[in-house]
Amino acid sequence: MREINTEDIIRNIKEMCIEANHYLSPDMIKVFNQARNNEKSPLGCQILDQLDENLKIAADDMIPICQDTGMAVVFMEIGQDVHVIGENLEDAINEGVRQGYVEGFLRKSVVSDPIIRENTKDNTPAVIHYSIIPGNKIKITLAPKGFGSENMSRVFMLKPADGIEGVKDAVLTAVKDAGPNACPPMVVGVGVGGTFEKCALLAKKALARPADSSSKISYVKEMEEELLERINKLGIGPGGLGGTQTALAVNVETYPTHIAGLPVAINICCHVNRHVNRTL
Repeated sequence: MREINTEDIIRNIKEMCIEANHYLSPDMIKVFNQARNNEKSPLGCQILDQLDENLKIAADDMIPICQDTGMAVVFMEIGQDVHVIGENLEDAINEGVRQGYVEGFLRKSVVSDPIIRENTKDNTPAVIHYSIIPGNKIKITLAPKGFGSENMSRVFMLKPADGIEGVKDAVLTAVKDAGPNACPPMVVGVGVGGTFEKCALLAKKALARPADSSSKISYVKEMEEELLERINKLGIGPGGLGGTQTALAVNVETYPTHIAGLPVAINICCHVNRHVNRTL
């Protein structure tokens, strides 16, 4: 049984909060540069160049990529042969987020009650998802989620008869409805299957998957490629001002579901799609 101290978890999550908000991940750099090369609209090219300049300033001067530094979403994949020692694990995760946002001078965007709306002043609590995996390591994925794009996300409870074409139509509907509000060019995370809440979680996890990767399931890979092409033909473009690069990637995750259902969730993220992974 391998022991991991919560002090290490706190330190890593603190660093990940700061890293994610100042530096674009390598996979996002790759798909962003591809979009710059593929954009046909002069105005779209100008906007992408401005976004690229913003990214460089953020990294060089340690200024957040976006003023909305997001609500911290944390995926904890915990090896079953790990024993966490120190303080309570969930308290440790939130302490890491608190330190990252306070000491990193990141905007605090979390309110303690959805109706009363008093700011917690340290961006906690995080939204935490746990899973138990084989092995003696902990994999942490931190994905700060801004709400301009989060507010554009959708869940569709389709009928099985709607099939794959119904899934595609749902994704295209969500993207068209989002329009410029999701700060395109966007990354589109799609979850298909499970239950009402499971498909939403799948869509969130899909965003944290490398944007330059493809599904290992052949029909899903084909759907990702088709949807990316069709989304980019919508003409929304960078900044919503027209162009050929509305999306940088479409990531689709699937899960078994009930014979009577076909749940589909679409979780959209802006062009930075912040996500950082570390393994302890």
